[in-house]
Amino acid sequence: MSEMNEYTPELVELIDEDGNKKDFELVDAAEIDGEQYFLLIPAAEDDNFLNEDCELVVLKAVEDNGEEIFASIDDDEEFEKVYSFFMERIKSYLDETDFDEDGILLP
Repeated sequence: MSEMNEYTPELVELIDEDGNKKDFELVDAAEIDGEQYFLLIPAAEDDNFLNEDCELVVLKAVEDNGEEIFASIDDDEEFEKVYSFFMERIKSYLDETDFDEDGILLP
C-alpha cells in the first residue's frame, strides 16, 4: 500500500510589538530587487478558520545583530510593489471564475 502525502504547512511564529505570539503559514517567498520578501497568512487554529476573513501579511527579511528576521515594510511604494507581485503570482495559479467582477477572490 502506498503512503499518502499530507500537506504540512511551513509555520512561522511572529511576535508583535506587544509581545503577543501568533503562528502564520508561509504561502510564498520571492526575491525582488535583491531583497527577500514573504507572504504569510494566519495559521488555522480550528475548524472555523475557513469561515473567517483571511489576513495577508507581507514581510521583508532584514538583518538584526547578525540574525535574519522578518520586518514590516514601512515604505508604501515598496509595499505596493511587493504586494502586487505576490497577488499577480497567486492570480496566475487561479482561474478567472475564482474572482468576482471587482477582482476580489471568491470564497
